Amino acid sequence: MAGGSQRLDPARLPRQSSAVMNDPAAEITSLSFEDALRALEEVVRKLESGEVPLDDSISLYERGEALRKHCQARLDAAQARIERIVTGPGNTATGTQPFDDPQG
Repeated sequence: MAGGSQRLDPARLPRQSSAVMNDPAAEITSLSFEDALRALEEVVRKLESGEVPLDDSISLYERGEALRKHCQARLDAAQARIERIVTGPGNTATGTQPFDDPQG
């Protein structure tokens, strides 16, 4: 029985939950891509473990979705920066070109 109660121990829930309740958007937008990705991986790991109560799972899922959106926005911004920089033979900028352009 002690093992079962330990599975629901609040100390094992994500530490970010109090920060998320205060201002989740500000906390997430301040994360680098790498930190957000690590946080998202942690959310997925906890959800997949099945050890988190339902209400906490819903909160974790919401946090995971916000982290996913943040990561996607950071990737989109990086791709836009790459698209803006196209160099010619002398390493001089010659214009822009889509990142995934098959001709580039």
